[in-house]
Amino acid sequence: MNLKTLLLRQIHPNFIQDGRVSSQAFRPTPKDEDLLSVYHGDLITPEAAWTHFNGQPKCSSVGVMGVSVAECEELALSARPDPLPFPEHAVIDFSTFSKSQIEKKAKQLRVRAEERNWLYQP
Repeated sequence: MNLKTLLLRQIHPNFIQDGRVSSQAFRPTPKDEDLLSVYHGDLITPEAAWTHFNGQPKCSSVGVMGVSVAECEELALSARPDPLPFPEHAVIDFSTFSKSQIEKKAKQLRVRAEERNWLYQP
């Protein structure tokens, strides 16, 4: 993983509001323990990541967006591989931030992902 590595985020249908992706798509939920689940873009394509994700029970994605490791680091967020669930899994770590800081950082990640646009939509 390097600064140019794209971290691929699945966008759940509930995270689309008025035709736009909400920042909720880039914010970890309490069950995530402040770790946002992503795919390691050096190891898998956006299309293959989407196919893998939608093949899991209770998983649904309308497409894939991405942010780079460098963009995360600009926001003081670390990213790292987390291959235990599957080899291409990675996480963005929000654990050192308060809830309000997490929300702000999620909004900033969404902006960066929107600037890049969709990496894959079926």
